[in-house]
Amino acid sequence: MPGFERVDRQTEEIRRGVDAILRELKDPRIPAMFSVIGVDLTRDLKFCKIRLSTLEEGEAERRAFLKALKGATGFIRRELGKRVFLRAMPDLSFTLDDSIEHGVRIQNLLNQISAKPESGNEGGEEDGGV
Repeated sequence: MPGFERVDRQTEEIRRGVDAILRELKDPRIPAMFSVIGVDLTRDLKFCKIRLSTLEEGEAERRAFLKALKGATGFIRRELGKRVFLRAMPDLSFTLDDSIEHGVRIQNLLNQISAKPESGNEGGEEDGGV
C-alpha cells in the first residue's frame, strides 16, 4: 500500500534519532551497552513505541534504565523534534525487549546439547551393517 513507505521511512529516522540522543545522554542509569531493537509507529503518527535491549544482568539495573528513559521522555521528544522533521512529534513510550537475551540463552543450550558425547555408539561401531 502506498502509505506504508512514508511510515517506514519515518520509523527508521526516529530509530536513528533516538539511538543518537540516548548515546549523548549523561545519565549514569543509562548503560553503555544498549541497542534500539525496534520502533513501532502508528499509521496516524501519533504514538511511537520504542523497544530497547540492554546486557545489564540485574533486574534493578534494567528497571533503573527504564525509569531514566521515562524521566527523559520530554527531553528526548524535544531533541528528536529538532532532528526528525515531522509535522507533529508522536508520543514516545519505552519498553525493554529481552529477545536478544532469550536468543543467547537458546544458543547456549544448543551448544551444551551438541557438546555432550553421544551415548550408545561407543567403540566406533557402526549401526546397520551385518
